[in-house]
This record gives sequence, C-alpha cells and structure tokens, in this order.
Amino acid sequence: MYAIVEIAGQQFKVAKDQKVFVHRLAGEEGDKVSFDKVLLTADGDNVTLGAPAIDGAQVGAKITRHLRGDKVIVFKKKRRKGYRVKNGHRQSLTEIVIESVVASGAKKAAPKKETKKAAPKAEKKVEAKTAAPKKVAAPKKAEAPKKAAPKKSTKPDDLKKIEGVGPKAMEAMVNAGIDTFAKVAKSKPEKLSEILTEASSRLAHLVTDTWPQQAQLAADGKWDELKDLQDKLDGGIAK
Repeated sequence: MYAIVEIAGQQFKVAKDQKVFVHRLAGEEGDKVSFDKVLLTADGDNVTLGAPAIDGAQVGAKITRHLRGDKVIVFKKKRRKGYRVKNGHRQSLTEIVIESVVASGAKKAAPKKETKKAAPKAEKKVEAKTAAPKKVAAPKKAEAPKKAAPKKSTKPDDLKKIEGVGPKAMEAMVNAGIDTFAKVAKSKPEKLSEILTEASSRLAHLVTDTWPQQAQLAADGKWDELKDLQDKLDGGIAK
C-alpha cells in the first residue's frame, strides 16, 4: 500500500518504512508527526482519489534527523551588460521514516478553542466642566528696531607732515598699523626703516632717525617747534 501525500508544500509517494527527505520540519529528532493531506491511496487495485484530500486518510512518520542538502550553484548572467552573479545554496532538510499509512478513519486533532476575552468594562463618562474662556492678551506692537549709531571712521593722521615722509612711505606705515603721530613717536627708527624696506626696495634709502621726534611734536600740537626743527633738516636729515 502506498499514498501520495503533501508534506511542507511538496508531494511525495510514500509507503511504510520508507525514508523521505522533506523541507525542514518543526520538531526535534525522535518526534512523531502526522500528515492528513493525503491526495491518493492505493492498495493493490483499490485506488482512492481525494478532492483534493481524502477525508480520514493519514500518514504517520517519525523525525530521524535534521540536515542540509548538497550545495547548489546559482549563476546569473546578462549578455553584453557585464552582469555576473554567482551564489551557492544548501537547503535545510529533515529526514523522516514513514511508520503508517491509514486510508480512512484517522482522527484529526481537534482545533484549539479560542478563549473569549472578557469584554472591557464600559468607562464611566465624565462630563467635562466647561471652563470659562481665558482672555487672550492683545499682541504687543512690535517696536521699531533702533538704528545703530554709525561708527566713526578713524582716519589716519597726515604723516606726510613729517619731513622725509612721502605718500608711499605713509602708505607703508599705515599698512603696518602705524597710522598716527603718537604711534610713530613710540616707534624706533630701526623699526620704521625695516617696515619701509619690506614694503618696497625704493623706500630703503629713507633716513628715519628724526621721524619719532617730529611725530612727537606733531602729536603734542607743537607745530611751530616742528617747523623750526624741519627748517634745520633736509629730507629728514640734519643739515
């Protein structure tokens, strides 16, 4: 006697004491399983067909082991596309031994009854007290942004009033941060010469020995004394 039974989505022709490899089944080794989706049974010339399954027919089996099948190479390729993909696959299998083939009269496991959940208690309706509407304060008028006071532009002192300082020399000193008579007065002649030389080689010949002294008189507002001193100079150099 044999039967055709559906197991894990596949159809197998099985008989008693036959070993069958099927897709992985839930269960441990040694567990007994039964399959009631029997599509056909045959006992000699007596053949019974199901529509689609035979009512009361059942196949009993025992799980012997879980294993994995042989590796199968899956290769995909698309011509003229440079597409090649190669993957390996090993199917998870279960080995079972058929213990019995019952053509009719097998008892099906009774379905579990669903326990009815207790209906939720009706919540007491609480009437919400209507609170008095709050008065919304009128939006404040946006204050016009205050105009920032314009910054006073600090112009450098006219350093050309120093004997020997021309426009280029003044520009070099202003770029170096020495833009007032007071700053020139505090600078050493050697430092001023270095600034002029770095600015341009054409300014390296200027003599800065008397520039701090002249700048101090200009910063103090002693213009007459400055004029008397400059009368004794020639291009910033004492005559």
